[in-house]
Amino acid sequence: MDPPVITEQEFSLFQRLIHEIAGISLADTKKVLLVGRLQRRLREHRLGSFGDYYRLVSSGQHPGELQTMVDLLTTNETYFFRESRHFDFLRDEILGKRREGKNFRIWSAASSSGEEAYSMAMVLAETLPSNVTWEVFGSDISTQVLAKARTGHYPIDRNEGIPDACMRKYCVRETGEHRGSFLIAPAIRQHVRFAQVNLTRPLTSQIGSFDVIFLRNVMIYFDTETKRKVVANLIPRLLSGGYFIVGHSESLNGITDRLSSVRPTIYRKP
Repeated sequence: MDPPVITEQEFSLFQRLIHEIAGISLADTKKVLLVGRLQRRLREHRLGSFGDYYRLVSSGQHPGELQTMVDLLTTNETYFFRESRHFDFLRDEILGKRREGKNFRIWSAASSSGEEAYSMAMVLAETLPSNVTWEVFGSDISTQVLAKARTGHYPIDRNEGIPDACMRKYCVRETGEHRGSFLIAPAIRQHVRFAQVNLTRPLTSQIGSFDVIFLRNVMIYFDTETKRKVVANLIPRLLSGGYFIVGHSESLNGITDRLSSVRPTIYRKP
């Protein structure tokens, strides 16, 4: 039997649903991607059309399947020390010139499978004095990538970008059944916490406040209204004098006037 073909109307329904849930603007050119990623779910539930699957996930009766759909439709491209100049700025300008303090918290707000959060943690471990208590908080809307992040396991070919000194100190090459991979060392993992957060929804007070927030390479999937909503949600969590960093192809121009530009892609809260 031939696989179901998605209609324009059905695709529009999924576009509206993923925008409502995650703020993602799914372009018309992504129809093939959506079909490729969701066809297996139709087979799993023995459904004959994408309309049937839409009714399943939008009914409110199958939250687990709705989360699976979100996991499949969100993009999670990342790697260690991506856009390395931001980590240089974190080390040299933020940490290197910071006033004395006992605590430091940094948020990887679109952490995907954890590479950004662990990169942050390596910089903090290398730079902060031993008497400073610090935490890296990583969040994502996808439970699938968060589960991977919590393991701290990565294929050995994913280590490109990690400085040699950090690779030796904070990464453990695996043997046996995990041969060909490496594990982020416990000394780093104990400082990193992951949780599911939908950035388009009001944030709970349990998240706390941060000295630095990285919101990188996720706003490219949002329309202007959603960008404004997300940034407005995050700014109250940034301490006065704290830094807000976006991806190299992103900008907060026209998005908020509550942060001052330090240099392209790097902003500060007065």
